[in-house]
Amino acid sequence: MLRSLIIAAALSLSAAAFAQTAPSASDIASYRGLHLAAHEGRVAEIESLIAAGEDPNMRDRSGRTPAHIAAFASHDDALTALATGGADMNALENRAYDVLTIAAVANDPELVSLAMELGNKPDLVTSVYDGTALIAAAHLGHHEVVARLVAGGAPLDHVNNLEWTALIEAVVLGDGGHDHIKTVEILVKAGADKSIPDRDGVTPLQHAQARGYEEMVMLLK
Repeated sequence: MLRSLIIAAALSLSAAAFAQTAPSASDIASYRGLHLAAHEGRVAEIESLIAAGEDPNMRDRSGRTPAHIAAFASHDDALTALATGGADMNALENRAYDVLTIAAVANDPELVSLAMELGNKPDLVTSVYDGTALIAAAHLGHHEVVARLVAGGAPLDHVNNLEWTALIEAVVLGDGGHDHIKTVEILVKAGADKSIPDRDGVTPLQHAQARGYEEMVMLLK
């Protein structure tokens, strides 16, 4: 249990180093062609550039494709135009994030659903933690996103390289408040395996009990 608490603390401190990084001002200033059109949501220009032969999977200096840029900017129509034009919806940028996980972290349920409709796989392994979009959303308590990912077939019991599932992350990295309680409820009702422990053998229920998260305890019993 102590080891798990130490890992949780270390993860919270180091998360910023491995978090998604939206395009910076200097990145945006350097953009031309599809990257700029995606950032600004210019659908007609995206269609024209692709028709003229521009590669919809070209990368910026951080490995972001125009689809990643459209996701960071929450331009749904631009993302659709890119996918229609041949963009790889399962491409990973340099920090190993895909469009779906970008949308999940941004707490953008509509973009999450759209990404899956356009072919972004909900079981794709993403991030330096070898997680999934569902784990990322559960970590943050984005319960509407969690619900949509579950409905889209996201794997409930994927174990990342910290040996945590989405259920464990919702408890260990949450604050015990409404959003994380609702996240746990959705996962449990969907059939997430409550018995999968962390690397120390501590279950989600035991983590909730140790933190005094009474409502989570009731859901996990």
